[in-house]
Amino acid sequence: MTFEAILFDCDGVLVDSEPITNGVLCRMLNEAGWPLAPEECMRLFIGKTVRSEAARIEAHTGRPLTDAWMAEFYARRNARLQAELVAIPNAPEAVRAVHARLGGRIACASGADRQKVEMQLAQVGLASLFAGRIFSGHEMPATKPAPDVYLAAAAAVGVPPARCLVVEDTVTGVQAGVAAGATVVGYSPSSVGHGSPEALRAAGAWRVMVDMAELPALL
Repeated sequence: MTFEAILFDCDGVLVDSEPITNGVLCRMLNEAGWPLAPEECMRLFIGKTVRSEAARIEAHTGRPLTDAWMAEFYARRNARLQAELVAIPNAPEAVRAVHARLGGRIACASGADRQKVEMQLAQVGLASLFAGRIFSGHEMPATKPAPDVYLAAAAAVGVPPARCLVVEDTVTGVQAGVAAGATVVGYSPSSVGHGSPEALRAAGAWRVMVDMAELPALL
């Protein structure tokens, strides 16, 4: 297959943020009265926005999910990300390689809020490669697993979705890429915070990588 553009998820694909973000979320849910284990928190929330799970959170805590609670979550999350975030192994090199080969036709299409995405890409030295082509599901009519963010990213690089390769590490994200009409490659290393190879394939991934260094060869 020949691809003319690559559309990247951010969390878990470009930056190793999921254990940090979910660690903050788990602690705050415990503080709010939901005695949730870290592994269960990861299983329930990976690939999803906190607000999309508001009903579940409110049912377990007995409290409304307020703007003030979300603001505290974002502040605590961002502080830890700024202190601890690193790139996914070999992701920066892979991004630079495909950016050069495709003439810059790459984009970042995340389900996270824009502030988080832009902060993270800057922190790992990738912001300039995605400048002007960063998309947040928070700014779309619907976020992942809806295809909106990938459709917007494909339009921005001027390539039909059917000629785009999407890189995702969660079932929710794979579903979004498939719904957009793109080919999706899954990323599933042995570390926690990613969908299993079996789950990614079941969601529609064309193939699954265990190392981001594999990506340039797919072109």
